[in-house]
Amino acid sequence: MSITGLAIIYIIIWWIVFFAILPIDVDRQKSIKIDGEDPGSPENPKMIKKFIYCTVITTVLFTIIYLLMKFEYLNLRNILI
Repeated sequence: MSITGLAIIYIIIWWIVFFAILPIDVDRQKSIKIDGEDPGSPENPKMIKKFIYCTVITTVLFTIIYLLMKFEYLNLRNILI
C-alpha cells in the first residue's frame, strides 16, 4: 500500500478514536456561570491529554492493522472477490 493510503487509514483511525475518547474524564460542574455559555460545556476539557492518548492508541491500532496487511492476514482484495 502506498504512503498516501497508509496516511489516510491513520487519519481515519485517529478521528474515530478521538471522538470515542472525547467525552471521557469531562467534569461538567462549573464554578462560574457566564451568560450565553452552554451550561453543559466543560470548564477544563483536558484536550492536550486527550490528543496524546488518542495518538498513542491510534499508533498501536495502526501498527497492528499494518502488520496484518503486510503479512496478508488482512487482505480486502481477497475478501471482496
